[in-house]
Parts: sequence; structure tokens; C-alpha cells
Amino acid sequence: MDYSLLATCLAVYRCGSLTKAARVLGISQPAVTGQIRALEGALRQPLFTRTAKGAVPTDAAHELVRDTADALDALEAAVSRRVRPEELTDRTVHLAGPSEVMSCRVLPALSDLVAGGLRLRLTFGLTDDLVCGLTEGRYDMVVSTRLDRAPGIVTTPLMDESFVLVGSAEWAAKIPADAIDRGGAGALEAAPLISYADNLPIIRRYWQTVFGYKPTVVPQVTVPDLRAVLAAVRAGAGISVLPTYLCSDEVDGGAVTVLYHPEIAPLNTLYLATRATAGHTLNAVRTHVLEQSRHW
Repeated sequence: MDYSLLATCLAVYRCGSLTKAARVLGISQPAVTGQIRALEGALRQPLFTRTAKGAVPTDAAHELVRDTADALDALEAAVSRRVRPEELTDRTVHLAGPSEVMSCRVLPALSDLVAGGLRLRLTFGLTDDLVCGLTEGRYDMVVSTRLDRAPGIVTTPLMDESFVLVGSAEWAAKIPADAIDRGGAGALEAAPLISYADNLPIIRRYWQTVFGYKPTVVPQVTVPDLRAVLAAVRAGAGISVLPTYLCSDEVDGGAVTVLYHPEIAPLNTLYLATRATAGHTLNAVRTHVLEQSRHW
């Protein structure tokens, strides 16, 4: 048995595609196809069903991976420790995620690695597009707003965002907390609403958690950057819901006021997603970000 065939099988299984596995392994797609066929011939069992969406594992593939994955991973790690380790300067690491958390949390957390020679390339965007880019190999690491269980992707909780309803001091005077206690979201109807998007993604979570229903209001200002939302709130343009990590300095300094303190604060978990076949540099970056996130 050529045990490299098992490694190829594992790569296809984790990537969910012959083409993606070829990219990860650094060989051609026909070579991957040939190796899978050779392994299927040796085992006398089909391992994958080819579909328009990729390579779907058969029961035999699930069983084979269950029995061999740990041993193959351990073998790769043992060999890697005995060859020249990949240096942080050997490649550019492509990170992707929401612009605000990448700018305010992830990038500063990596500043010491950058000073040590790490090269970074950042892309901002929405989770669906970025996770797709991760599985296709366009990104090395993604900060995701959801737990993704796609084949070949390792997802780890990174941080919890807590959200607060905020406005300027002038709006706080017009909408005291006891008025919100009495009237719920109705007490906020007179204030212009400033949102990240027309479908009110963050505001909707707050309304559902605190008031028990989805908001029906139309935002008066829509701007796809939470830092711009914060700037508008600080200037007195209206009210909004923001993550605490983004507006804590403004709240502490009095430039922005938390309008209401509910018994249950709305939370959202962010995740750090990487491919299962990440090498030394990516694992070092991933470990560093996770360690730094304990202080966020």
C-alpha cells in the first residue's frame, strides 16, 4: 500500500473537492483523481461520489478517514518537526473578516508578529463570501460570524461581542431609561435610527433579545461601516446598536451614552476559521490570535 494515497484521500475528504484538494496538496487535479482511483482499486470500494458540488464521501470513505486521520496527522506533524520549520517570513498570510473587528482587534493583536517579519494581506467582507473564499483557498484564515462545519475547515470560538443601545447625551436626555422600561421599543420611535445595513442585522438581534420582536422601523441612515455608525451617533445624528469593544472609549469619555441596560445583554460569538491542512506559519498566527483574544 502506498500510504500517500491515504493522505490524498484525507485531503479530498476535508476539502470536499478534488480540485480544492489538488490546490492544497500542490499537485494537479488529474493526479488527485488518479490517486483516488488507485486507492479505490486497492480497497475494492468506491470512496467518493462525484457531483456538481464536489466529491461526496461514501460510507467507506467515512470509515477509512475515521480509522486513519489521526495517524496521518501525527505522522505529518512528526516529519514537520524534523525538517526546517517554515519561518514567518516565508509566505504572506491572507486574513479576512469584518472590517471593524479586523481593524480594532485582530490586526493590533498581530503587530508584534508583523514587527518580527510576518507579511499580512487583509480583506474585508461578509461571512458567506469569506468562508467560500477560505474553502476555495483564496484566504488562509477568516473571522466568521457563524460556526462553520464545512469539510476541511477548523472553526474555533474567538470572542463574544456584546451589544449596547447608544446615543449622544442629547438623545439620552430625550429618551431616559425609565421611558424605555415603560414603553419598550416604542419609546425609541422618535429617534433617527442609524444602521449598518437596511435589514438591520445588529439592531434586529438587540430588538429580539431585549424587546421580544423584530424591529419594523426603517433606518434613517444606512452606512456599511460600524465606525461610521459610531461617528454619526457621536455627532448626535441618532441612535444605534453597537458592539461594546467598538464604542467603549466613547462611552467612558462621555461622547456617547448607553441608553438602556437590559437584564440580558445581547451577545454574538465570532469564530476563527482555518483550513485543516494549515502549515506552520498559519498555525503560529492562529495560536497567537487565540491567545491574544483572551484579553479582549
